[in-house]
Amino acid sequence: MKKETKHVIRRTGILLFILYVLLLVYFLFFSEEYGRVAEAERAYRYNMVPFVEIRRFWTYREQLGVFALFTNIFGNVLGFIPFGFILPVISRGFRNGFLIILSGFCLSLCVETIQLVTKVGCFDVDDLILNTLGAAVGYLAFAICDYLRRKYYGKKI
Repeated sequence: MKKETKHVIRRTGILLFILYVLLLVYFLFFSEEYGRVAEAERAYRYNMVPFVEIRRFWTYREQLGVFALFTNIFGNVLGFIPFGFILPVISRGFRNGFLIILSGFCLSLCVETIQLVTKVGCFDVDDLILNTLGAAVGYLAFAICDYLRRKYYGKKI
C-alpha cells in the first residue's frame, strides 16, 4: 500500500474517531431520549450486580418495548464497536486485542462513573460488560479486515 494511501486512511480514521467521541459524549450525557433524566429528577442510581438489568430488559421486553430493549442492550454494544475498530486504525500501539478491550473497559468505567457523579445517568455494571463487549467486537472486525488486507497486499502497514 502506498505511503500516501496510509496517510489518507489514518487521517480519515482520526476524523471519524473525533466524530465518534463527540457523538458518544452527546448520547451519553446530553440526549434526554437515551436515559438522561430531567434536572429535578436526578439522583444517584447504580446497579452493581452483573446481568440484572440485561435480564430485566429481556424479561420485560414486551412491556418496555423494542426501542428500550434495543437501546439498552444492543445500543451499549453498538456504541463501543467504533472504539474497537477505529483506534487500531489510527494508532499502531493499539493493535493488541487485550489492550483494546482493556481500554474499552476503562473508557466505559469513566463514562459510568461520570454518569453516577453528575447524576446524569445510572452507573450500571451491565453497561460496563456490554460496552467492553462492543470494543471487543470492534477489534475483532478490525482484525478480520486487517487479515484480509494483509492477505490481499501481502504485507503489514
